[in-house]
Amino acid sequence: MENVRILMIEVYHPDNEVDNNFYLNHFKSQGKDIKGLLKAFGRDKRYIIDDDNENTVTMGIKVANKVLKNAGLEGKDIDMVMFSSQFPEYTFPSQSLIVHNAIDGKEDCMCMDTNTNCAGMLVTVEQTIRAMMGNPHVKRALVIGSDYTSIHCRDDDELTYPNFADGAAAIILEKTEEGGFIDSMCKSDGATWEAVKYPACGMSKVYKEELSVRDRRLQWTPFEGLFIIDKAVTSIHALLNRNGLKIEEINSYCFSQYSKAFSNLGSEKLGVDINKFIYIGDAYGYTGTSSPFISFYEGIKTGRIKRGDIVCLWTVAINWTICTMLIRY
Repeated sequence: MENVRILMIEVYHPDNEVDNNFYLNHFKSQGKDIKGLLKAFGRDKRYIIDDDNENTVTMGIKVANKVLKNAGLEGKDIDMVMFSSQFPEYTFPSQSLIVHNAIDGKEDCMCMDTNTNCAGMLVTVEQTIRAMMGNPHVKRALVIGSDYTSIHCRDDDELTYPNFADGAAAIILEKTEEGGFIDSMCKSDGATWEAVKYPACGMSKVYKEELSVRDRRLQWTPFEGLFIIDKAVTSIHALLNRNGLKIEEINSYCFSQYSKAFSNLGSEKLGVDINKFIYIGDAYGYTGTSSPFISFYEGIKTGRIKRGDIVCLWTVAINWTICTMLIRY
C-alpha cells in the first residue's frame, strides 16, 4: 500500500535577531520585571521582522522556493499547495495561490489556505497526507506554515510581545512504498475559546472609528495551560497501542515550542529521556504554526533525527485543539 513521507523540509526567518535584553528593558520601563517569565518560557533570542516589505506570504514564498531548490524540484512537480497561517497577509486571494504563482506551479494543482491557529501546520500536514493516500493523482504536496505574529501583539502584554516571533517552514510530502506516515489523532475542546481573540474586537468591527489600534490587536487572557500535556501523553499512548509500537521506538519528540515546560513535562510524564525532545524556542522564539516543524528541521540539521527514525510531532492551538502524529522520517 502506498504511504506518504517527508521528502524535504526547510526553514526561513527574518534577518533581525532580537535578544532578551530588548524586552527586559522595554517592560522595565513599564514597571514590569519579566526575567522570570522569559526563563520559564525558555526564551533567549528570536527573529522579528523589521522590513515593511516582509510579511507572512513573502516568508512563505521564500521558504517554498528554498525547499523546492534543495529537493531538486520545480513548481510543476507539485500537485497540492497548502498554506497554514493564523495571520495571513491577504484572505483574498489565498496565500497558497500567491505561492503557486511564485513557484510557477502547474494548472493541475490544488491550492488551499488553512487555519488551526498554532496547530495549523501539523493539522494541515496530517490532512494533506490522508488526502494524498486517498487520491491516486497526487504524488507530491507542498505544505507551508508561516506567521508574521510580532506586529499583532500588544506591546504591554508580557505573555505575547516577548514570546512570539516571526518565521516559516515548508515541507514536501511525497508518495512512497515504504516508511513515512504511521498515524495521527486530534482532540478539541472549545469551552474556553474566548480567552484569546484576534482581532480582539472581532472582524465585523475593525472599521469602527472609535476603536484604537490596541482594540484590533491580539487579546490574550492569562490561563493555565500545562494540563494539555496530559492530553498529549494520552494521545501518544493511544497511537502507540493501535499501531503495535512501544514508546522506546520513538527516537525524537518535536513538541510545540510555545514553552520549554511542554518538553520538560512531556519527558517527565512519558518517562522518556529529555534529550529526545528537541527544543529550539530559545533560538527562534515561538513561531506559532511552524514551531514543531522548525524543531524537526533543527533535529535533522544537527543529526539528532535521521532517515528511518520514528518522530513524534505534537502541538496545541488556542483554546484548545491538539494534534499528535507519529511519522517515520
